[in-house]
Parts: sequence; structure tokens; C-alpha cells
Amino acid sequence: MDNHKEKYTAENIQILEGLEAVKKRPGMYIGTTGPRGMHHLVWEIVDNSVDEALAGYASKISTEILPGNIIRVEDNGRGIPVEVHPKSHRPTVETVFTVLHAGGKFDHNSYKVSGGLHGVGASVVNALSAFMDVEVHIEGKMYSIRFEHGFVKEELKYIGDTDKSGTIVSFLADPEIFTESQEYEFEQLRIRIQQLAFLNKGITFSIKDSRDPNNIAYKEYTCEGGVREYVSFLNQGKELVHPTVAYFEGEQEGITIEIAMQYNSGYAANIYPFTNNIHNPEGGTHEEGFKLTLTRIINNYGKSSGLFKKDESVMGEDTREGLVAIISVKHPDPQFEGQTKTKLGSSDARRVVSNIMSEGLERFLLENPSAAKLIIEKTIIAQRARIAAKKAREATRRKSPLDTLGFASKLADCRTKDATRSEIYIVEGDSAGGSAKQGRDSEYQAILPLRGKVLNVEKARLDRALGNKEILSMIQAFGTGIGEDFDLTTARYHKIIIMTDADVDGAHIRTLLLTFFYRYMKPLIEAGYVFIAQPPLFKVQQGKAIEYAYEESQMEALLAKFTGKPIIQRYKGLGEMNPEQLWETTMDPEFRTLLKVKLEDAMEADQVFSMLMGEEVEPRKEFIQKNAEYVRNLDI
Repeated sequence: MDNHKEKYTAENIQILEGLEAVKKRPGMYIGTTGPRGMHHLVWEIVDNSVDEALAGYASKISTEILPGNIIRVEDNGRGIPVEVHPKSHRPTVETVFTVLHAGGKFDHNSYKVSGGLHGVGASVVNALSAFMDVEVHIEGKMYSIRFEHGFVKEELKYIGDTDKSGTIVSFLADPEIFTESQEYEFEQLRIRIQQLAFLNKGITFSIKDSRDPNNIAYKEYTCEGGVREYVSFLNQGKELVHPTVAYFEGEQEGITIEIAMQYNSGYAANIYPFTNNIHNPEGGTHEEGFKLTLTRIINNYGKSSGLFKKDESVMGEDTREGLVAIISVKHPDPQFEGQTKTKLGSSDARRVVSNIMSEGLERFLLENPSAAKLIIEKTIIAQRARIAAKKAREATRRKSPLDTLGFASKLADCRTKDATRSEIYIVEGDSAGGSAKQGRDSEYQAILPLRGKVLNVEKARLDRALGNKEILSMIQAFGTGIGEDFDLTTARYHKIIIMTDADVDGAHIRTLLLTFFYRYMKPLIEAGYVFIAQPPLFKVQQGKAIEYAYEESQMEALLAKFTGKPIIQRYKGLGEMNPEQLWETTMDPEFRTLLKVKLEDAMEADQVFSMLMGEEVEPRKEFIQKNAEYVRNLDI
């Protein structure tokens, strides 16, 4: 045996875990090096300030996008310690930004609860930044340290006295790592900052965009009502079943729970669970505890108050119809299923949510008898509608979309059975449908013309939606089922393309279709299967030369190219195009433009849909006026 071989010890593993590993495989730490990952860097730094605020030491956190897309995050907390760290023998602030797992988050005495990436956040952001400047105001003194590509560039130095306390972190995401885009989206940051304000009552959050000195955007949020205000915000523009938001909070076993809930007259359930300020889209134990308790308490109250008939009871889904709820759990040591924190797995969270919710909801129903009566009545109506919908749903379960009489004539299916290659165009009207059928590549492109108006599902329950021929046609064509029965793996097409006219009616039909997909087939949008076709607005022809313009501005640029007076045709609808034109402008994969419908933020989208498709007219008018210029680039 060779005695000169180096021993493979824990120290070696520690070295492998250094910041070089982060640079080599950034996706492991932040999910992606696309725009989403770049925005994630901001949250890692903001989360550190939030942890300081939750520990009771900071009350104000400001985020700013500086010219050149530099991010600056400032808090008025204690300031990151500057004394030499006992393990690293380097200043603590340097250690926090250069050593993985060096944050104060593994020591529950420092931070009781924390978001962030298991305490690796600050150093990961540093590793993925071209430079980072940290300024610490602590005990009357001001210090600074500068890093470049994760390494110390300028050692920690004292720069003067100060009457402030807190930490300021400025960084530039490394353009060599984030190659896709260096632009931060103000709106994306604003939405999350507002969400953090709702989830952390009493803390002031602000977001500022200083990139354009002539157009500085600034928003500040302080939510004294916390998650109560969040529910009111999400219910804006909706008709409420009861005026008061039910709110319960408490702490058990070191876990703090806040729950706010309120019913509206709609039919969708919108329950948003959070753990340590991080949204868990797949739910988990806290959401399970909430749902089980809600069903149990509603049934108990319905029976004891005599509002249910003898032996009558409702099911879980009946109690959630029209409910908007926020479940916020602050947990000292949360366990998640999988790396991405999309689902909470801690069993103690289920128990604590159940305990606090039981007591709180019972008290709310007893103290608000008129609200309780209306809630019980809503669940009974939901139960009847569920039974009716079940019968109607049976009609949509077909082995093949062609089983239904009269349906085969509508759907012009494609020949391939490979769902990953197949596309289906949802086209309004028969004339456009005719052109599309003739112009398509029938090997992989299917056409489904819609003849009547699609039902506005925002104002209708599932049983009524299933009675609408157009909706039924789509369900049968897609092959996925609907609502609770939805199964993405049985989708017959991986591209569902909405192709409507470029006018107000077309936009309305598009919104109706998107509302339907959002409410009853959301996984289609989440999987990136839903697209919007972009037909041209103009055809410009001179002699044999033909060009198409998709925007007014494009049209002006085209006119400058042509000498003499070209013939301009404005397309009022798809039906005005012959099959060849429709193919080459809107359906040919080589030349067409498709907008993928994204669901970056389900809550924001839910609000927009409720506003656009709900009963209230004023907010809708205001929204349309404000966003009219973006209609050609609809992104959800």
C-alpha cells in the first residue's frame, strides 16, 4: 500500500463544497441560470434581512435596482458581525459571504425561523456575482468589504462613524453565468416585495427602480393587518359572502401559525400555503391540516346549529368553493419534500395548524352567526352542484373524442398519435376554421373551430360549464379530463394554440378561453402547453413582393422599404386570409410567432381573471385603459 497517498478526509469534502462548486453547477443551488434564477439572487439577500426583522431587530427593508442592473438591499437591523469568526479565523461578515452553510440559520439562538436556501444564500449569491459590496453599520461604526466572483477583492475596513445600524448589500449578477438576460423585471420584484409585506405584518418593505432617471418607480408597503390584508387584496372586485375576514394566529411547539380566510360568491378555491415566507404551490402538511379541520368544523357547526338536514354532511371540496385563504407557517426547522420547497413535509405543522384553526374557526362561527349561516348555505349549494357536475362530467369521459355523435365533423384531427409533436388550433368561426383546415400540415396539426361563444366560467359552476358545447368539444379533444379528474399525462396535444382575430371580439374570446384553462385545466398552462397565435394585422404588396406586418410600428418600417405606393390590406379577421396566407404567416413553425402563456404568479393571474371576467365594471374599465398598449403582447 502506498503510504504517500493523501488521506480523503472531511476537509477535502469541505473544499469540494466551496464556492467553485456553486459556479460549476449553479442550477443545483438556484434552480436555473435563466431570468428566474437571476431574480432568485435578490430573494436570497432580502430573505436574510427578513430573518433579521423576524428576530425583532429590523423594521425596514429596501430593495433598489440601480443603473446597470445592480441590486442594492438595505435593512436597519443589527448589522452582520465584523469580529473574527472562531472557526474560519476571518471576519464573520467575510465568512458569511464566502463559506457555504456559514449563516446564522443553523444556530436557532440567532434566528428562530428563516427562509433562504438552508443558510447557504448569501455565499451562493456572492459566488454568482461579478462583484458584491457589503457595508455594515454596527455599534456606531461603519465597515466595508468588496468581493469579486466570490473572492475577497478588498479586505474588511473601517470607514468611519455612523448613527445608523444595519447592512447594505449591492451586487451585480455575473453576466458570464446569467447569459440569457441581465434585465430585472420591476413588476416581478414588486409583486414578491408586496407579498413579503403581507406575510410579515408591521415590517416596511420598499422597491425602487432607478435605472431610468426620468422614470423612477417606487412602491412602499407596510401591512399592519398582515395576511388579513392579503385575503382582502385577493378578494378585491369579488362579491363577498361575508364582510369580515376570519383570522386565527397562535404558537405551539415553537411553530407560529397565521391563517386568514374569506368566502366570495365565486366557485374557485384559492388556498395559498407558505412556510417561512416561501410559497408552497404543492401544499403539504400545513394545507392538509387546514383542509381537514375546515371540513370537520363546518360539518360540526352545520349539524349542531340545525342548518343541515338529518344525516346531511358536506365533503371537503364543498367547503372550499369560493374560499380565499392564506396559511402562513413560521417553522424553526421545516422539512420539505424534494429540493424545491414546493411541498412541506413536517408532520408537526399539520397538528399545530389543526389545533389553532379548530379553536379559531369555531369561535369565528359562534361569534358571527349571520356569516356562519351564509357559509353553510354556500357549502350546501356547492354540494348539490358537485353531484350535478359529477353526472355532467360522466358525459365528458370518452375513450376517444370521436365517440360523440356530431363531434367528428367539428374536429379535424392530425394523423400522428405522438402527443409531443401534435398541435391543436382553437379557431373562432367557420370561415377561419375552413382556411385553417386547408392550410395546415395535417400530419401534426389539428383544427377545432368554435362556433358559439365560450361560456364565461368565472360566472358559472362546473355543471353549467359542462353543458356548454364549445367547452365540451375542447375537453373531449384534449383528452385530459377536467377539474379534479384532470390528468396531464393523457393530453393528446402538447401545443394548444388559441388562434383568434386581432380585434376586440378576438381578445374577448381569447380571455374566455384562458379563464377556462386557468380555472379547470391549470396544469396545461403550468406545463407550457398553451400558446397564443399571432396573426398579422397588415399585408403589404407591391408587384410580386409581399410582406406582412404584425404591429403598427412594423408596418411603418415596411412602408419605408417600398418605393412607389404599395397595396395595403388590413386583416379584420382570420377568415379574410386564404389557406396559403394563413399557413405562411400564422401556422408554419418556421415563420410563425407564438406567445407562450406563462403562469409566473398564480395569485396575480387569479386577480386579473376575476377582474376581467367578474361582475364589477369599474376595475375592469380602469385595467383595460391602463393596459391597452400591451394587448398585442398578452402574457399571463
